[in-house]
Amino acid sequence: MDIIILVFHALAAIGIVALVLLQHGKGADMGAAFGSGSAGSLFGSSGSASFLSRATAVLAAVFFATSLGLTYVSSHKAQSKGLMATVKPVQAPKSGDIPK
Repeated sequence: MDIIILVFHALAAIGIVALVLLQHGKGADMGAAFGSGSAGSLFGSSGSASFLSRATAVLAAVFFATSLGLTYVSSHKAQSKGLMATVKPVQAPKSGDIPK
């Protein structure tokens, strides 16, 4: 189960990076051609969210959910005691049992 969550987590991380790099900043709008710093207010207060920003928000939610899922799975995993837990202790011979 943790491998599946880890794969979705990695894919969401790669997707977020790709979508953020594809988006353009506020200064790249039409108002930036006029030299004004208020390019976001040229065509209205706040336009509708584009597909890229919505997809980024969805992938961020998936990334958050998989982070919580990985935390839950790792905290509830059975604790391994290691290889030495299966070895039975050997009693040392008593001094009277050693032949001379």
